[in-house]
Amino acid sequence: MQRRQVLAASAALGLAFSAGSSFAADKARIAMVVKALGIGFFEAAHRGGDEAAKELGNLELIYTGPTTTTAEGQIETVNSLIAQRVNAIAITANDTDALVPILKRAMQRGISVISWDSAVAPAGRQANLEPSSTKLIGETLVKLAAAPIAGKGEIAILSTTPTATNQNNWIAAMKEALPSQAGLKLITTVYGEDLADKSYRETVALLQGHPEVKVIVAPTSIGIVAAAQAVEDQHKVGQVFVTGLGLPSELVGHVKQGSVASFAIWNPVDLGYAAVYMAYDIASGKVKPSPGASFPVGRLGARSLDDKGNAVLGPPTIYDKSNVEQAAKLF
Repeated sequence: MQRRQVLAASAALGLAFSAGSSFAADKARIAMVVKALGIGFFEAAHRGGDEAAKELGNLELIYTGPTTTTAEGQIETVNSLIAQRVNAIAITANDTDALVPILKRAMQRGISVISWDSAVAPAGRQANLEPSSTKLIGETLVKLAAAPIAGKGEIAILSTTPTATNQNNWIAAMKEALPSQAGLKLITTVYGEDLADKSYRETVALLQGHPEVKVIVAPTSIGIVAAAQAVEDQHKVGQVFVTGLGLPSELVGHVKQGSVASFAIWNPVDLGYAAVYMAYDIASGKVKPSPGASFPVGRLGARSLDDKGNAVLGPPTIYDKSNVEQAAKLF
């Protein structure tokens, strides 16, 4: 698929704001478009989105996405939503640039567009909600990698797809933070495409092809579970540790098994909740998506847009044996 060059952030923020004119006529419809259906992280975000929709009252939330983590699948989904004339689209991108043309078309039709979790390039959205600071996530992942091996040894990364915006940004931030742990050496990065079976196979191949690796960092909720299971099945518990970003409910057993010593995540329920509020605030005309604009986020207070149209939910939380069971009851 032909890629589009990322345009200046100011161009995105200067797009015509027209969705609010027909917003209040009846119940509004906001579409939450995820990378793929059936992923636990996004199902949890969906719960938060539903919570926000109920609080806002006059809102129908459409939860949708492709069956596989591809830009093509998301483009088809957005095409369908344009035909349905929804008021707003809140999307987490499988490809930062490939989605820009179809999302620009949506905005030209008066549909407000935000991205969340994994950003669309600025030309394809009016605002973006980051789960946390990219720099902070990278630093956290490096600290998690260092912790079980006393800061010394070879590590590897298991990501989703080579085009996943958030994954690439976090990996870049990890590499920038690595000098703070001089004893760590990054050997390789492999890709499981957010598919459990492929992530498992990639981990097994990694364990067999790089026996020197002591920690696998998987900044993906599917990848971290698959990697932990592979370490257990290959009888490498205590020799190889898995860490990264994942859900307590999916990792509590692996923490008990010892394949995962600690991991981090922000609350996906809160992320989905905030994304729906942001989409609603912009589509209704309550907030104009411009640098410095503050938008209300219900029980979470308020968040502000920076000069690139990004807002940040908050810092990630680290989970281990001390707190994972309690968190697993929530998400």
